[in-house]
Amino acid sequence: MTDSIGKICILGGGTWGTALAKIVLMNQKHMNWFIRRDEQIEGFYKLGHNPGYLTNVKFNLAQITFYSNFEKAIKESDTVIIAIPSPYVKQYFRRIWNSTFRDKFMVSALKGIIPNDNMVMSEFLASNYKIPLENIGVISGPCHAEEVALERLSFLTVASKDQTKATLLAEAITSRLLKARVSNDVVGIELASVLKNIYAIAAGICQGLLYGDNFQAVLMSNCAKEMSHFLDSVVPIERNITEQHYLGDMLVTGYSQFSRNRTLGAMIGKGYSVKTAQLEMEMIAEGYYGAKCIYELNKQFKASIPIAETVYQILYEKMPPQAAINKLIDFF
Repeated sequence: MTDSIGKICILGGGTWGTALAKIVLMNQKHMNWFIRRDEQIEGFYKLGHNPGYLTNVKFNLAQITFYSNFEKAIKESDTVIIAIPSPYVKQYFRRIWNSTFRDKFMVSALKGIIPNDNMVMSEFLASNYKIPLENIGVISGPCHAEEVALERLSFLTVASKDQTKATLLAEAITSRLLKARVSNDVVGIELASVLKNIYAIAAGICQGLLYGDNFQAVLMSNCAKEMSHFLDSVVPIERNITEQHYLGDMLVTGYSQFSRNRTLGAMIGKGYSVKTAQLEMEMIAEGYYGAKCIYELNKQFKASIPIAETVYQILYEKMPPQAAINKLIDFF
């Protein structure tokens, strides 16, 4: 894979996986797509679109080879984009042999962190499957799946230690709908993706508590400072926090109507219990899991992250939202 990104595979048939499939097929003539349930694949063939997610996005099925076998989908591909919710990663990967990943470019499009392991996906792959760092990448940025479906201009960043692979993938997904750039800050970008979901929950809580735009602006400014401090503590490399894959992604997740994490926070701020809010949403808000993982991870690094810790206290220690936010204000 020296002059081409090869055959691309998407792992995951949810909202984000469907958006990524649309992005890939804007430029590529064919792709592989792992979808766990055979009945969902059958729905594609009957309807010409994903029967459960982003149903307004039509696909030319001649461009897609579907797989319900996880290992076979990976083996038949060169570049594998992982778009499954972080709580299910270990379930999918537990029976896969190291040899399955030989010479594959494994690219995480996760918006979360592996629960209990407290690892981002690149660390999980390198640690458990001995995949060389130059064969691991990440896709991230201010890019809501719903806006991809609506064909609104979006932006992503492809990061890898191997800048050639990152550039090739960025070129492969750049189109009239999407602009892509490259970075080498793999773990930093992955952690930023986790943090921005936690901060979006905070923003949603404040919305539910009827704090106004003035306060939200101050909250987001402090979130950016906290993100920068945490990333510098965990992955101390030169970075500009105002780049789209840090600040841009955080802002869109904190403000957008499409943000699941903001929605979860808003429901909690209005008085819903965490469990009731999760059940009513019927979709995974990655920030719920991320809040605990970052809290646990920070026991090692001891960075000052009062906003993330406040969200953890609300979600896991049942601290009343109003009291928690009032306490947080003292840090601003």
